[in-house]
Order: sequence, then structure tokens, then C-alpha cells
Amino acid sequence: MPSTLRNPVHSELVIKKSRFIGCVQTMADRASAQAMVDAMWQAHPGAAHICWALLAGGQSAAVDDGEPSGTAGRPMLEVLRHQDLEGVLATVVRYFGGVKLGAGGLVRAYTDAIAQALLQADKVPLQRMVALRCEVPYALEGLVRREIDAIGATLGEVAHGSQVTLHVQLPQPAAEAFVQRLNDACQGRIGWIAP
Repeated sequence: MPSTLRNPVHSELVIKKSRFIGCVQTMADRASAQAMVDAMWQAHPGAAHICWALLAGGQSAAVDDGEPSGTAGRPMLEVLRHQDLEGVLATVVRYFGGVKLGAGGLVRAYTDAIAQALLQADKVPLQRMVALRCEVPYALEGLVRREIDAIGATLGEVAHGSQVTLHVQLPQPAAEAFVQRLNDACQGRIGWIAP
């Protein structure tokens, strides 16, 4: 099961006078990742490279930032995949120390910077969430709210019209049983609306 991180994790390595500062943190999408990398350039104006890898569904990316192709971003992305992480950004800030490491040395350095940071990681399993919407008569609103609380689902928008419309978000594995329980409790007087 894919995981994400509870908190950002960091590492720092010095290899042949080059300094590698690694960080892995949660990140939802490529735009947020690019904004974070831009902020890192502001914080590290003297850095030679800021390489990064994003593992976030269809928005994944691997950026070598001027290092030889395939020696930084892709190896970092592979560490994230190997750890079965999702929704995370790995960055490594490199301050060049004057000694070239070669392609193999770069791959090891960038891989190790991320792997070392992840040794401290507190991983949290990702749960796929489902959004449900239903309509019930006013007399059943209290019952539905109690069922939502009982399973720890999140109650979103509630609209009062000719009936009460409730938006609910809950983990996917619990959704089918929740719907069945409400169908039984409401005796067919609950209407499910496609999201």
C-alpha cells in the first residue's frame, strides 16, 4: 500500500568536497513542487544545482538541473518508488566542491542523499477517499449525521431544500458498507446522487 510522509525529512552529505542537502516532503502536484524548488533557489543562491523528483500520480517528474542526464532526478525518483511513496517531492541542493564525481558518483550521491533522509521518515499509509452525496427527508437527517460520526467520515456541505442534501467523504474501503447501512436504516428513503 502506498504511503506518504507525516513530516519532512532531511539529510546532508559531503562527498569529495561537494555538499548534498537532501529533503523529502509531501507535495500534491507539479505546480507546488516547482514553487518549492523556486523557494529553495532563493534560500540557496550559491548552489550549483537543485535537482528534484516528484512522485504524485500522473504529475511525476525527474529533473537533473544541469547535471548529466539521468544522474540525479531519475535515481531520486527510483528511491521514492522503491520506498512505495506517493505524493512526495525529493530535492537535493548541491554545492560543488571542485572535484568531479563522474556519472556513477553522481547517481550514488543523489540516491544516498534521499535514502539517508528517508531513514528518519515516519510513513503514513495513504487511504483513497470517496465523496458521496445523498438526499434524505428532514426526519432522517439526525440519523444520517449520527452514522457519519460513528464511522469517522467527514461531513461536508449540507443543503436544506425540499430534502436535506449531505456531502460525505470517507475512506474507500468503508464506503460500500456505509451505503448499505444507511440504505437499511433509512428503509429506502435515502437517495444517492452521483458526484
